[in-house]
Amino acid sequence: MAELATIARPYAEALFKATGVAGAEQVQQWLDAFAEVAASEDVQRVAQSPKVSREQLLSLFESVVQGDLPQLAKNFLATVIDNDRLPALPMIAAQYRGLVNAQQGAADAVVYSAFPLSDAELDGLRPVLEKRFGRKLNLTVQPDASLIGGIRVVVGDEEFDTSIKARLEQMKAALTA
Repeated sequence: MAELATIARPYAEALFKATGVAGAEQVQQWLDAFAEVAASEDVQRVAQSPKVSREQLLSLFESVVQGDLPQLAKNFLATVIDNDRLPALPMIAAQYRGLVNAQQGAADAVVYSAFPLSDAELDGLRPVLEKRFGRKLNLTVQPDASLIGGIRVVVGDEEFDTSIKARLEQMKAALTA
């Protein structure tokens, strides 16, 4: 894993320098789409085949992204393919997101919830979480029925757990101590 991170860093940094923060959202969208395709074992196997041309690989990746790709995206993808770095694409996407977040003073946060959260509920939760973690957060929600109720928020290596499951574990520890 460390090797992929080392390989991915120069690509992510070069892409970040070429795009800056202004176009970061669009770049992150197509980069995430590329990363998802590249993570597939079938795509990796096809990419290693000598019968598959560079243009066929480019066409495969371009077909996944909705809409027209900017020339920067096509050039970036061609460079990654030419240098046999497709396995590093997921790490490139993650490192690019990290560079954008660092520039904006933000962080990615995963909100685990026992029940689906509406956009209004998430918008109400955002200021509380941003105050709690001390920075702007890019929230994504993932269901986790094991929580029973409440939420668990993970930002990097920090965690904020207000779930019923966590409270029951605390009560269990207190009663057995």
